[in-house]
Amino acid sequence: MTIEEKVFKLVLTIPKGRVTTYKEIARILKINPRRIGTILHKNTNPDIIPCHRVVKSDGSLANGYAFGGMKEQKRKLQEEGIILKKNKIDLSRFFFTFSGYDVA
Repeated sequence: MTIEEKVFKLVLTIPKGRVTTYKEIARILKINPRRIGTILHKNTNPDIIPCHRVVKSDGSLANGYAFGGMKEQKRKLQEEGIILKKNKIDLSRFFFTFSGYDVA
């Protein structure tokens, strides 16, 4: 499985109404968090692979959300019940971790 496939596999497991961070995905895969953003920009099916659920480690939205910009990412998250204050998400409430997850 390629690193891209592993990233997309992880993103598919993020439940509706929860988010994770580039850093968390990178921690699981042992790669640089910036690489996660690059890979997510290659998502050919954002309606199936919910990359809008991946945010920065401080809970803020991605500046360059590739599928409609920050406003679209915010809209999708709010539609799932995620509350944003000043374009930031309370990670203590909405964070999803991949503890015990195996991407192999």
